[in-house]
Amino acid sequence: MTDVVDSDELLRRIQRARAWAAQEERTWRARGDELGREDAGDPGAAREAAVRGVAYGAVVRVLEEILTPGRHAAKG
Repeated sequence: MTDVVDSDELLRRIQRARAWAAQEERTWRARGDELGREDAGDPGAAREAAVRGVAYGAVVRVLEEILTPGRHAAKG
């Protein structure tokens, strides 16, 4: 990528990425819940959906920390 972007455009891109990752997190968590409730559900698919939900959640938290440093206290 050779395009030069200003800080406002960079901020907009990060905000769009955070919104997209948050939507993906919700989608995968809902899918994991749905697969986990089904009697004949595929446990492997439910586990994969749960892992993807956690991964997107981590991306959301990283992008939130970039956008609002120190707002979210570290847990652990």
